[in-house]
Amino acid sequence: MTVKFIGLGVGPGDPELISMKAWRLIEQAEVISYIANEAGQSQAKLIAKQALAGNNNRLIEIPVCVPMSIDRGLTNEIYDQASIAIGEQLKAGKNVLFLCEGDPLFFGSFGYLLERLQGQHACQVVPGISSVHAAASALQRPLTLLKESFAVISGRHSDEQLAAALRQHDTVVIMKAGRSRKRILDVLALTGRTEEANYLEYISRDNEKIETDITRLDPDAGPYFSLFVVIRKERDRT
Repeated sequence: MTVKFIGLGVGPGDPELISMKAWRLIEQAEVISYIANEAGQSQAKLIAKQALAGNNNRLIEIPVCVPMSIDRGLTNEIYDQASIAIGEQLKAGKNVLFLCEGDPLFFGSFGYLLERLQGQHACQVVPGISSVHAAASALQRPLTLLKESFAVISGRHSDEQLAAALRQHDTVVIMKAGRSRKRILDVLALTGRTEEANYLEYISRDNEKIETDITRLDPDAGPYFSLFVVIRKERDRT
């Protein structure tokens, strides 16, 4: 059997949203890796806790501790070192599962490791439910219908880029909204889309928060796991 580096999506938070395939691979894993904070805590590992409880192997873990920093030079060094550690396990004949919140290829750190290892080792991706689709389910609102346009943008984009997306597209999801919450609220007001906006934190988790009236939001910075979903009230039915 070919040894593989496997990016595995564990979904937005609810462990019951982990796919059967992902659950099986976690239970069979010999080596897992995941993004962790400076304290060693990992959201992806926490989501997969129940699946990991069914793993009877002597599990090797490779935490990738990435600081919340805008210094990409430091972050790239961490990914370089992680790819070396993962590569050593692959060379030793062990599959390595990289646990990812949501989907591995949607705003995921897995992509940075994939580009470092893809040319040297066999790779596989097991998709997961993204926070975008989990948010639509929580709101019970279609993201797109018929000819509607849909865009995903990050709170790290400039005010001008946010405003352009909000003016051009029927539905806009703004990811990574926490640190930029006040700025996003201002741009939503500027583009006349405040009443169409919904705000969500920690979707599908025990501490989930949904606010459909964003005028009630505190403008202070929010958590990393937060987003805005902006959907036109008047939808074209033709």
